[in-house]
Amino acid sequence: MKLYSYYRSSAAYRVRIALNLKQLDYAIHPVHLVKNEQHAALYQQLNPSQLLPTLIDADLVLTQSLSILEYLEERYPQTPLLPKELALRAKIRAFSQSIACDLHPLNNLRVLKYLKHQLSISEQQKSDWYAHWIVKGFESLELQLKDSDGRFCFGSTASFADCCLIPQVYNALRFNIDLSAFPKIQSINQHCLSLAAFHNAAPEQQPDSESSLKGV
Repeated sequence: MKLYSYYRSSAAYRVRIALNLKQLDYAIHPVHLVKNEQHAALYQQLNPSQLLPTLIDADLVLTQSLSILEYLEERYPQTPLLPKELALRAKIRAFSQSIACDLHPLNNLRVLKYLKHQLSISEQQKSDWYAHWIVKGFESLELQLKDSDGRFCFGSTASFADCCLIPQVYNALRFNIDLSAFPKIQSINQHCLSLAAFHNAAPEQQPDSESSLKGV
């Protein structure tokens, strides 16, 4: 199994967590988004959208992180990331989509590049844009987590929701956004990062991370 990934890609980070939780072996193939390697002709053949991640499992090529999570759940049902209860599965999917479809697209790298280079906004304006949408999104997510015990988003085990939340928290902290108003989110993030599957999926642990490359 191959995963085309960039260490700071939130979408790739989600899939790395899921693969680790399911204890599946996979090889990372780095695609450097800042250096525009996603636009290379060979990569476009794999992923016409020129985005990350791309997962290859035998002859199957998959894109879109949530679709990949659904595939992994059905193809490799060990360590399930969705509960059996129908209503709870729906809540987890809704939470995950709130991040992947509503929040993340407003703050991903290509949007930030467009704001800076095409619309010529300042660094402060870009930071304000990023913080505004993170806070608005997290306000909704915190309410959806009202019944969480602070370990995982829903229930007593990790799910799609945790795979999506932890990378988004990483981004918020990277941009120095104050998360004190979101105690559930902070508690879940702290607990998840104490687990090997989440820790090993973190950007700093990836072969293409800046910290890893300093040791090369």
